[in-house]
Amino acid sequence: MQTETIWNDIYAKGPQTSSGKPGLALTQFAGPLRAGTALELGCARGDDAVWLAGRGWQITAVDVSSVALDIAARNAEAAGVAHLIWLAVHDLALSFPDGQFDLVTASFLHSPQDWPRGEVLAKGAAAVAPGGHLLIIEHASRAPWSWSPENTRFPTAEQTLASMQLDSKDWAHRCLCPIARSASGPGGQSATVTDNILFLQRLS
Repeated sequence: MQTETIWNDIYAKGPQTSSGKPGLALTQFAGPLRAGTALELGCARGDDAVWLAGRGWQITAVDVSSVALDIAARNAEAAGVAHLIWLAVHDLALSFPDGQFDLVTASFLHSPQDWPRGEVLAKGAAAVAPGGHLLIIEHASRAPWSWSPENTRFPTAEQTLASMQLDSKDWAHRCLCPIARSASGPGGQSATVTDNILFLQRLS
């Protein structure tokens, strides 16, 4: 089954409205940054993109699911920031948006398929303008309601960084760490989970 079909099915069966809440780590790390241009890889229903746009960022937000992007468009319209967000369908293993950005962010860019994640994140890093930032937020533990197998072993932040094969002299590591947060599941469940944060600044 094609990647787009898988994710369209997931979003079609899920909520058709936005939570209206950005990711906690995004607000923590991107919040202090001066607004500029941003690229979001895997924007889902658009919560993070709308939050950034509300703070003056101009955002290119991409996802493999056209269903998710339709929800994101409605989310942006309702928030009055649609003019600051450009939405586009991309299977990031096959195509990638053009340009350089002051911020490139990817939140929970995981897939149930065999997928070249390290290569995609490296492309994201290459799209960061000098002086700009790369923010990757990824699962470090499994929530009880996750579609991932119970024996899933998630990479550490250091392992994800190594998979991207970046030139160390070009990057300052602002944060390479795990953080805990309270998460809510689709059925109202709650659990404490761990995320990895990779927050890097491009020096040249």
